[in-house]
Parts: sequence; structure tokens; C-alpha cells
Amino acid sequence: MEHLDAIVIGMGPGGETVTDRLLSAGRRVAVVERELIGGECGYWACIPTKVLLRPPEVRAEAVGAAGVDDPALDWPALRAYRDQMIRHLDDAKQVEGYRERGALVLRGEARIVGRDPWRVAVGDTEHTAEHVVVATGAGVLVPPIDGLDDLGPDVLWTNREATTLTEIPESALVVGGSAVGVELGQFLARMGSRVTIVQRGPRLLDREDPRLCELIGEQFDRDGITVHLESQVTSVARQGEGVAAILSGGERVRTEVLVLATGREPRGDQLGLTELGVELDGKALPVDEHCRVAPGLWAAGDVTARAMFTHVAKYQGRVISANILGNGQVADYTAVPRVVFAYPEVAAVGLTAEQARDQGMDVATAETDLTAALARPWTMETDPSGALGLVADREHGVLVGAWAFGPLASEWIHTAALAIRTGLPIGALRDTIPQFPTFNEGYLIALEALDV
Repeated sequence: MEHLDAIVIGMGPGGETVTDRLLSAGRRVAVVERELIGGECGYWACIPTKVLLRPPEVRAEAVGAAGVDDPALDWPALRAYRDQMIRHLDDAKQVEGYRERGALVLRGEARIVGRDPWRVAVGDTEHTAEHVVVATGAGVLVPPIDGLDDLGPDVLWTNREATTLTEIPESALVVGGSAVGVELGQFLARMGSRVTIVQRGPRLLDREDPRLCELIGEQFDRDGITVHLESQVTSVARQGEGVAAILSGGERVRTEVLVLATGREPRGDQLGLTELGVELDGKALPVDEHCRVAPGLWAAGDVTARAMFTHVAKYQGRVISANILGNGQVADYTAVPRVVFAYPEVAAVGLTAEQARDQGMDVATAETDLTAALARPWTMETDPSGALGLVADREHGVLVGAWAFGPLASEWIHTAALAIRTGLPIGALRDTIPQFPTFNEGYLIALEALDV
């Protein structure tokens, strides 16, 4: 039994961030991974999704640009590049790299079997450590649909089957209209599938500003995607080589594949922590402002159920490594960007107007049609789209929320994110000099329209 400075359980983005920083600081670290180093994000979620989305996006951009022919989509070439980007589901180089840096790499399921010091078992081996970092992520939340258990992975897809698909299906029924459902639904539609999305809420992306949700709904109308709102799939059955689904409104949908995009649930209940007196919050590990669960026990990423994004997992990893190394840091989740990589891109940060009012703020809002106010949309496309919305706290004269709809919104939403996180006064923002022509100029137009 070896005693280490730290054991990191789960090597997705959060676990890798902690490990990299501790190894760079000369600490002795063991890492435990039951699947692939890189985690869900690297192999079955963020990376393959964005790779798959890019060619249809490029085609849409080309069609919209003056003097460019409509380029063809080459699915075999795209599939080959996707496989390259997900390393052909092989993490041998990552394992070798960590071992070369001095990490002890352990394969298999981890159990935390003791504390004071923390003791971790993997297979027949046990190791102790001053610190244990749990970064085991989350699994697919499977909805209670009658007949679902009778479907096989050839017709029932999660994000894993959807992002590693080998052929484009003729039709797809996507269950869930949040970010995953919107991204996968639009990808499949633009690759030629007949797509239906079933969303139990009143809008697609219904946690965002209603106007932003309306814009993505209008885009899906243009894409030919059928959307059933305030609806659920109640039952499914195998029919030939596909699936027959019945919706809560009585509609019947015949589809080649059923794609679950219904959310994820933390995997904090699979480590044996409750037997050691560690209380869970459902299946999540509750963390304090330092990302600490208990003395010497830390958690990062989806397993904490705090803003379940890769960039938050990496941020929590930075916080944890700083605290382990004695450079005390507190986690601040103000102004976490939220992006859906559809076309056009959908981005938001901070509070919606409704959320701000619920907190008792005196709220001011402004929305700008970027195609009417700016040159940049027209230099990109002959029939452009783009909008920007701001939410401000009148009393304190600061932004508290923003949303964006347009090309590369994932990039220019960070102007608002930085302003909200730092509490930059609206007066100071109005006095900036944005580059011409850019989408970022839209902030100045929207700021001047704010009644603040």
C-alpha cells in the first residue's frame, strides 16, 4: 500500500486539471479511471459534438455568403476526422504521458474504503492519500418511458451513440429540448435526417430568456425540424428496424432512432462514501466554497451538480489544486457562460430578467437587432440574423445578465461575462471603443438603449 499526496478519481476535464497542476508542483499523484482518460467530454460529448456541428455550420455560412457556391457535405471525411479527434476511443498516449510525468495510473472502479487517512481501493490494490479528489462526472438520466427497456442501442441512442454514429439515420426523434437536444437535433437535420424534438417545457432551452428561446425556435422552423412543446414521449415499441413512439398528446411518431437528451445525474453514490459518514445531496457530492466535501476530500465537475459544464469542472479543478497546494481560493460561480453551438450560436450569461426580478432587483432590459444596427452581420452574410439582449440592475448600475444569438456568439458573450463577473459599471462599458466591424459593437448599441 503506497501513501500518496493525492488520489484523483475520474479523469475528465476536472480531474485532469487537478492532476496536471499537482504534478507540475511536484506532488505524488495517483489517478483512477474506469474508462478513458479525457472523460465524457473528450470522447462522447463536447469534442465530438462540436466537430460534427462545424461542417454543417460552414455550409450554412457559405450559402449565406456572397459569391460562394453551395459546398457538399462529405460524411465519410467528417466521420474520419471525428474519429481522429476522439482518438479512436484510445487513451494509450494519455496514459503514457501521465506515467512519464510520474503519476500512478490505476484502471478500474474506485471505492473509498477508509478515512484518516483516506484509503482508496481499485481492484485488489489499496492506496492511501492526504487528499482524494472525486471527479466521476454524471451519467445519462433515463426518463420513465414505457417500453424503453426493450429497445437496443441500435435504435436507442444517448449522447454516446449519437456522437459516435457511423451512418446518418433517415429520421430521429430527440427527447429533450435543452442544449444537447438542440445541438444533436440540428446536426442530424442538417445532415439530412427528418428530425422531431419532444420538449416537456413550454420552449426550447426553456431555462433561458424567452426571447432567446423564440429565436432558436424560429431557426428550427427554417431548418424543417418538427418541435412538440409541453409534450412527452409516453411509450415506445420496436417496429421493424425502427421505433414507434406515442406522445402525451396522442401523436404517433415513427422514427429510425430515438435520441435521449433528457439530462444527466451525478455519479457521487458509487464510491461508498455514505458508509464513511459522508452525506450526499441526492447523488451529488455537496461542496463548500473551496470545493471541499470533507477535510481532505474534494469534488469537481458534474458530480457536484454545480453548473454542469466542462468549463466549470476545469475551474473547480483550479480551485481544488490551489487549496491543496496551500494557496487558498474560493469558488465564485458568478457569470458562468452558457453556450449552445447551434447555427446561429446561442449564448447567455448571468441572470434572465425574470430571475433578476425574483431576486428583488429593479430591472432594466434592452434588446438589439444586430442586423439593423451593425455592419458586421452584412459583411458575413447576405441574409444575416443576430440579436443581443441585456439585463441590468438599475440601483447598482451594472449588468447582471446577457444573451446573444448570432455567429460566434460563444466568443463575444465573454464581454458580458467579464463585465458581470467584475461588476464593471455600465457607464464604463458605454465609454469603451469596440472594434469596427464586429458583433461586439452590439453591446454599445444595447447599453445605450438601457434605461439606467
